[in-house]
Amino acid sequence: MVEDILVSHECQHPLPKTADPRIQIAGNFAPVREQPVRQSLPVTGTVPACIRGVYVRNGANPLFEPVAGHHFFDGDGMVHAVTFNPDISVSHACRFTETERLIQERVLGRPVFPKAIGELHGHSGIARLLLFYARGLLGLVDHRHGTGVANAGLVYFNGRLLAMSEDDLPYHVRLEPNGDLHTIGRFNFNEQLRSAMIAHPKLDPVTRELFALSYDVVQRPYLKYFHFSADGTKSPDVEIPLKVPTMIHDFAITENYVVVPDQQVVFKLPEMIRAGHLSSTNRKRRPGLEFYQKNARNASAIVWVECPDTFCFHLWNAWEEPESNEVVVIGSCMTPPASIFNDCDEPLKSVLSEIRLNLRTRKSTRRKIISGPDQMNLEAGMVNRNKLGRKTRYVYLAIAEPWPKVCGFAKVEISTGRVEKYVYGDRRYGGEPCFVPMEANSEREDDGYILSFVHDEKTWKSELQIINAINLELEATVKLPSRVPYGFHGTFISSDELIHQV
Repeated sequence: MVEDILVSHECQHPLPKTADPRIQIAGNFAPVREQPVRQSLPVTGTVPACIRGVYVRNGANPLFEPVAGHHFFDGDGMVHAVTFNPDISVSHACRFTETERLIQERVLGRPVFPKAIGELHGHSGIARLLLFYARGLLGLVDHRHGTGVANAGLVYFNGRLLAMSEDDLPYHVRLEPNGDLHTIGRFNFNEQLRSAMIAHPKLDPVTRELFALSYDVVQRPYLKYFHFSADGTKSPDVEIPLKVPTMIHDFAITENYVVVPDQQVVFKLPEMIRAGHLSSTNRKRRPGLEFYQKNARNASAIVWVECPDTFCFHLWNAWEEPESNEVVVIGSCMTPPASIFNDCDEPLKSVLSEIRLNLRTRKSTRRKIISGPDQMNLEAGMVNRNKLGRKTRYVYLAIAEPWPKVCGFAKVEISTGRVEKYVYGDRRYGGEPCFVPMEANSEREDDGYILSFVHDEKTWKSELQIINAINLELEATVKLPSRVPYGFHGTFISSDELIHQV
């Protein structure tokens, strides 16, 4: 009854575009049902010999139709898996990640957990939080085992595929031999991790260590750093001093350093009540990047460098250049800040940038990598993962146009800004390009292939494309048995890596 009153009240006020489900999950952003394994899918062209294993991609896929506000990021996590078998056959499956949230809502038959972006607006947002905790006191729901949706990132570490969103612990998802997916459950690294973990941990390709952050929007410490050795042993937490909780979706590593954004986008409960949204841009706050040794034991050695106009939702890579005593950071600088979460009249721009941090002077410079008419919105992508934390020549990024759709991807030479584009075609859109290296020690950094889901909005059919990363020629296409909604981040797990799966 209380919720009915809330919904009735909210219906009297128009929702912002960033919380209107009629906009946020329209078209191919709409959810799909789970699909069991479908084997022997049709393939056009030849799948390269190095593509043996599983391509997995995460995304937001609400189980239930929203009853109030809903942002695309609020949806339940669903992983799509395309398996390339040794006999060259290909299969597809998609499954929800069975989060504690999803399990409870499925039993109740409706959404009851608050949606952080879509529902936490103004006084009705406070009322929803109070209603949720009242249900908890009555034993109707249990938030003690996590409230996250596990819909954003994926990493394969120490024999486990982990699905993540920064509001919870990661979830362990097992890849079955027949190509199916099975959620094992919430994973705390054998009781070592007791806080949420960011959705973009970094796997060092040389040491095989995993580096991560945890942020809290309610209580101090607002930010913590930690890492795991190759065998999964966790380091002590390093508490990073922040005066206010800030939006930190991603960070970067070099061979020796961790680089963490200190953003202008902050979380303030009074702002949620007054202005109607959880995050806001504090333009008086100086944005910067802070870096410290990977093996830091405390915050005493943190170096903070001011970096104007550098709200980066994602950082693609970073490396050290000892000859100039600099750390180089590659990211997409987004303006206006927080426009992904809040309505804004100014068009969103995501500019690929090189940020240089001078270790001696503690000053920064920023260079737009692409200039002139070639400038475009570039968001979601990666470098060759075997080069992460080391100097890279290329970065592969989604062309996010018309925003928020992705019309193709760009291969960008970082030093020169030279751009090569691969465009999916008329009314065909995709997502994050996933680079799969030919082999770990290839002489050419771009010796490999790009995997990308592509959806045709004319025929309403989806496929997986495999593109040669050197010449951007289409090598093979896998016709998929069901629609694949636009989603977030993915990774490729080779058959050799899967041998060691837990």
